[in-house]
Amino acid sequence: PEIVNPRDCIIKVTSTAICGSDLHLYDGYIPTMKAGDILGHEFMGEVVEVGAKSTLKKGQRVVVPFTIACGSCYHCGKHQYSACPNGLPADNQDIAQSLYGHEMSALFGYSHMTGGYAGGQAEYVRVPFSDVGPIVIPDGVDDDKVLFLS
Repeated sequence: PEIVNPRDCIIKVTSTAICGSDLHLYDGYIPTMKAGDILGHEFMGEVVEVGAKSTLKKGQRVVVPFTIACGSCYHCGKHQYSACPNGLPADNQDIAQSLYGHEMSALFGYSHMTGGYAGGQAEYVRVPFSDVGPIVIPDGVDDDKVLFLS
């Protein structure tokens, strides 16, 4: 992956988990999956590249939440990150409105309906809005102690 937006970062994945909802994708219950899509919305890793406006630093270890939120919209202002509309194309918001009755955020590795972002079952992942979601992990804390904060 590469930096697309100045707020992006690239993470080298060090730990990832498989969620029960990944099985819905694997079994074909979630529409808009495409050949080659990368699953995984529970992951953590080391920051290896940062955009010009990212507040993260190379070498930091972070846990990445499954939602992709901008940090500045109405919903983010109310800490409703899973309703942030700014990571999804407008057509996808129409789908979300009809399915759920409200806006939703983009998600890592969870179909093109939720933005088509590559997930954490990979060596590297681009993290949009990296100044909002990732949680910096202190040195000396093992991955297995913090992975499930994702």
